[in-house]
Amino acid sequence: MLKFQNNNTTIIATFEDFIFTVYVIIDDLYHQFAPDEVIHRRRVLDAKLSDPEIITISLCGELAGIDSENAWFHFVKRNYRHLFPNLCSRSRFNRTRRALMQTTERLRQKMLSAFPVPVSPYCIIDSFPLAVCKFGRARFCRSFRGYGADYGKCPSKKGTYFDYKVHVLITLEGYITSFEITPVSVDDRQGLRDIVENQSGLTILADKGYVGEALMLEMQEQKNTLLALKRSNSKSKWSTSFRQLVFKLRRRVETVFSQLSEQLNAERVLAKTFQGLCTRLVNKILAYNLCIALNSIFHETCDIGKIKELIF
Repeated sequence: MLKFQNNNTTIIATFEDFIFTVYVIIDDLYHQFAPDEVIHRRRVLDAKLSDPEIITISLCGELAGIDSENAWFHFVKRNYRHLFPNLCSRSRFNRTRRALMQTTERLRQKMLSAFPVPVSPYCIIDSFPLAVCKFGRARFCRSFRGYGADYGKCPSKKGTYFDYKVHVLITLEGYITSFEITPVSVDDRQGLRDIVENQSGLTILADKGYVGEALMLEMQEQKNTLLALKRSNSKSKWSTSFRQLVFKLRRRVETVFSQLSEQLNAERVLAKTFQGLCTRLVNKILAYNLCIALNSIFHETCDIGKIKELIF
């Protein structure tokens, strides 16, 4: 259970308390970092739900682990209508949420500047598959083909998918600083180039999929350091103690992927369009980072699964 300390200790005992907390934070971030053209767009004052309310409902739904947008919307309608008395229709809610995808991503990017979260210059890069449908139904899934979805294999999971690939840059504290969705055929090294394109001063720990002299030189030109594990047939190898250290530090990324997959269902996003897929993933990562930030500030161990206990 999340705890908040400020002179007195306040324990979030119900999911309603958690919704209140998320709304206050998102409303603050929204009015501080959302673009003016979004805040003051035409007819925004006529909307039944405000943008922070829509983002809050979305984040809490992801943390609750309810995959179906329809099921989550009606759950809120039945149980938390008193918190959102002007709840709009489900179609309006979904359209506005998708329209706010870029704004939600901006809030995720700016969260570190608003929260005193300790972030080390050491990062871990890795990727995971993002399946858009079951393998047997891939030939019927036409809406994603125009956006690069394709067949691919995941060696770590020993399976074949019709999917995308999500490249993620994570700090040693477990905070997701950057991510990118690419077609599954894109090499992991290209994903790293795209993620750190405008970043410098990073020391990046990577597995054998990121080996390459050309890539290391590119990272050095950007004032970044890439430490990738060598392949078994490599002429130059790291020392045993260094490899053990890298293996130990890289366990963090497996923990993060496990939380994203098991608690937030990040590897099984139910969406019918590419924009819907991106919107759901952005919300899942922002929700995850929000829990990391809160627990870091108040010195509590992050256990996203505890949030579900407030509901069920």
